[in-house]
Amino acid sequence: MMQPFPFSAIVGQDEMKQAMILTAIDGSIGGVLVFGDRGTGKSTAVRALAALLPPIKAVRGCPVNSQFAKDVPAWAGLKAKKTEEAPTPVVDLPLGATEDRVTGALDIEKALTKGEKAFQPGLLAKANRGYLYIDEVNLLEDHIVDLLLDVAQSGENVVEREGLSIRHPARFVLVGSGNPEEGELRPQLLDRFGLSVEVGSPKEVATRVEVIKRRDAFENDNTAFMLRWQAEDAAIRDRILKARRALGKIKTPDQVLNDVAELCLTLGSDGLRGELTLLKAARAFAAWQGDRSLSRHHIKEVAPMALRHRLRRDPLDEAGSGTRVTRTVEDVLG
Repeated sequence: MMQPFPFSAIVGQDEMKQAMILTAIDGSIGGVLVFGDRGTGKSTAVRALAALLPPIKAVRGCPVNSQFAKDVPAWAGLKAKKTEEAPTPVVDLPLGATEDRVTGALDIEKALTKGEKAFQPGLLAKANRGYLYIDEVNLLEDHIVDLLLDVAQSGENVVEREGLSIRHPARFVLVGSGNPEEGELRPQLLDRFGLSVEVGSPKEVATRVEVIKRRDAFENDNTAFMLRWQAEDAAIRDRILKARRALGKIKTPDQVLNDVAELCLTLGSDGLRGELTLLKAARAFAAWQGDRSLSRHHIKEVAPMALRHRLRRDPLDEAGSGTRVTRTVEDVLG
């Protein structure tokens, strides 16, 4: 099977790539929402990130990717509990997926053939400790949205039906993509995404030509193309690992906290999730940059992606929320 397009070979779309890198450094940021036109590399970037991410340590055969043997759920029925390295899980949630497929349900085959009441895990189990990707997230059915909201809040999937009573961890980074022309996202789900980016088709001829060349090489000279970008993808992976190790050591001056609060207050963002997400994203960016202390520079760089989707819509503001955030950042932080 052909490997995904290399992450480092994606032309442009710097904000989208940066947002995905930040969530790879600190998964608690809360995921990425990518809105833009068709054919702008949204799904390509997600699949490229999957191939780029460092592996995780997990118990072999565990349906929820438990890191330690003691955490393997009893219903998994594992006897040997050997830990091994495994690829970071990236799971697609298709639009037509049923609730049973998402949360898990009674294993009908075992029930009929063996008379056993066994649990068949769903997509949320597979995505634990990884990424859950939803293409066209704005078209997701309401009851699945409600389910995701509950799980995202608790970090746990609960199945109570068909005589089953199952709980298992479901902590994942949610990545959603969509086309704004096909409908808006429910505010409750929108708020669950830590970062939001907007992508568009490149306007420069040279950039579009470079996109064509790289895609053509990927499809027609795949081996040479993958070797060409292998080292750059490895360098990004190593930098992510280094940033993860440095994340807890980043110093946060009180003045930066004041800047974060003042910025969110000035913008009128709802609740305090904006401040918390902005702070986490700025720390991840500082770690990515190799800096030891948080500064206004880090706040300014990540503020648009952390706050643009948290603002109340102003129908008289034709510039859009992203431009509004940028202007306010300049006014507040200079």
